[in-house]
Amino acid sequence: MATLPAFLRRTPTPAATDYPAVRLEATRTGRDKCELRSLPLDDVIVYCKRIDNSRLIREPDPRAGGACWTVIGSACLVLAALAGVLATNVANTMSGYKLQALRVEAQTLGAERRTVELKDALLLSPERLDRLAQDRNMVPPSPGQVVHLDNQGEGKVAMVKR
Repeated sequence: MATLPAFLRRTPTPAATDYPAVRLEATRTGRDKCELRSLPLDDVIVYCKRIDNSRLIREPDPRAGGACWTVIGSACLVLAALAGVLATNVANTMSGYKLQALRVEAQTLGAERRTVELKDALLLSPERLDRLAQDRNMVPPSPGQVVHLDNQGEGKVAMVKR
C-alpha cells in the first residue's frame, strides 16, 4: 500500500505585540517587501517507500470475460446490420441488371413477333392463296356441291341429308 503525504501544521505566528512597531506596519499594509511568498503544497511532505511486488500473484478479473464477450457480441451485431444493408443494396443492383436484361429481351422478342406476324400475313393473303389454288388445279365448288347442315336442336348433332 502506498503511503499518503503527511500534512504538517505550520507553527502559529506570535502575537502582534511581540514584533517591533515596524513589523506591525508591514503586516498592516500587506507583507514585508523582502519576504517570499509561500509555494503551493509547501507544507506537504512525501515519503518514497520501496515496494516489492515479486511475491504477488495476479488474479483474473471475473468481469473481464464478460466485457470481452460484450465487445464480441456488439461487433457481431454491427457486422450483421452492415451485412443486411449491403445485402439489400447488392440485391437491388442485381435486380436492376436483371430488369435491364429483360427489357432488352422484350424488345428483341417484340421485333421477332412483328417479323412473324408480317410473314403470317403474307402467307395468308388472299392473292397468295388464289395463286396456290390455281397451281394445284383447285376450283371453287359449284352450287350443287355445297351441302348445308340442318341444326334443329341445341343438344343434337347435325346430320347430312341425302
